[in-house]
Amino acid sequence: MSRYSPEFKEQVVRKMMPPNNQSVASIHRESGISTPSLYAWKRQFQERGCVVPAKISHPDGWDNKAKLAAVIESALMNEAERSTYCRERGLYVEQLDAWKAAFEQAEGTGAVISPAMLAAERKKMRALEKELQRKERALAEAAALLMLSKKAQAIWGTDEDA
Repeated sequence: MSRYSPEFKEQVVRKMMPPNNQSVASIHRESGISTPSLYAWKRQFQERGCVVPAKISHPDGWDNKAKLAAVIESALMNEAERSTYCRERGLYVEQLDAWKAAFEQAEGTGAVISPAMLAAERKKMRALEKELQRKERALAEAAALLMLSKKAQAIWGTDEDA
C-alpha cells in the first residue's frame, strides 16, 4: 500500500478544483491512484472547507457545501480579489452574489427539514414513481392490444366486409 505525502494529496485534489475541474476517473488514469483514495482525499478537503465541487459541472451545479465555501472564502475580499478568485474557479461575481443572497434568504426562513419529514417525502416519491410505472405499463399494454386488433382486422377483415 502506497503512502502519499500531504503535499502530493493537495496537489492531486487541486486538479479536481474549479480551474482544472478534472474528473476522478481522468486523474486515476493519469496517475494510477485508486479511485477510492481520490474520493477519500476529495472528501477530506471538502470537510476542511475547501471548494471541491461534488460534481464536475457548471458552478450552478455545485452542491450547497461547495457554494457556501466559495461564499465564505470570498466574503472578506475586495472587488479585484473577488474577480481574480472567480476567474480562477470558473465563476462569475454575480453567481457568488446570488448564492450569498440565497443563503441569507434561507437563513431568514428558519425552515428546518426533519429526518421524519424527509423520510415521508421519499416514501411519497416512491409511491408516485410506482404509480407512474403502473400507468406506463397499462398504457403500453393498451397500445399493444390496439395494434393487434388493427392487424387482425387487416388480415381477416371486418364483419361488414362479408
